[in-house]
Amino acid sequence: MGIDHLALFVAAGIVLNLTPGPDVLYIVTNAMRSGARAGIVAALGITAGCFVHILAAAIGVSALMAASATAFTLLKWAGAAYLVFVGLRMLLARASAPGQSAAMNSVAACADGTSGKALKRVFFQGFWTNALNPKVALFFLAFVPQFIAPGVDNKPLAFLLLGLLFNFNALWVNIGWAGAAAWLAGRLTSVQQAMHGLERAAGLMFVGFGLKLAFSGHPVT
Repeated sequence: MGIDHLALFVAAGIVLNLTPGPDVLYIVTNAMRSGARAGIVAALGITAGCFVHILAAAIGVSALMAASATAFTLLKWAGAAYLVFVGLRMLLARASAPGQSAAMNSVAACADGTSGKALKRVFFQGFWTNALNPKVALFFLAFVPQFIAPGVDNKPLAFLLLGLLFNFNALWVNIGWAGAAAWLAGRLTSVQQAMHGLERAAGLMFVGFGLKLAFSGHPVT
């Protein structure tokens, strides 16, 4: 299929996905606050957003964006605004009642029928957090071609296959993050105070990620 060093590609992708960033932070925050299911839904949202970049890069849209300062700037500001929005929502969220665990929050949500709506919001926030980040698209353009054989006839197909493999492996790493975070949350003392503190810290970090993205320059300038 015109793919070089597949084992190295898989290993590098796993290491990259183990590195904390906005996506991991979003998954961990949701898992620790609302349980493993919310963390897994967050991971699925991130993965769905990543598919947008893979398909765009495979058909050349991301390459066009990388070459166009205007297209990059528009997407950059949209992504930055959304990251800041998510961060501010975390900062302004109210703490849960004292003594109420993440598992109890999940049960209560199911009881009043709002769990499905909450999980839907978690999914789409994860999707847009990833899909509106032009740095993800540029990452794929820089990383994936290194593993495509120079003489391959169908480079877009090779790119698409590698991108799908990267995303498949990333999903299981992200689910692992969700499970580990939910497990840790269940063993913390004063869990609700810790969760609220974590959410505030995550909110500040998301605002920081958004500002960093907003003031980053175009990679080709």
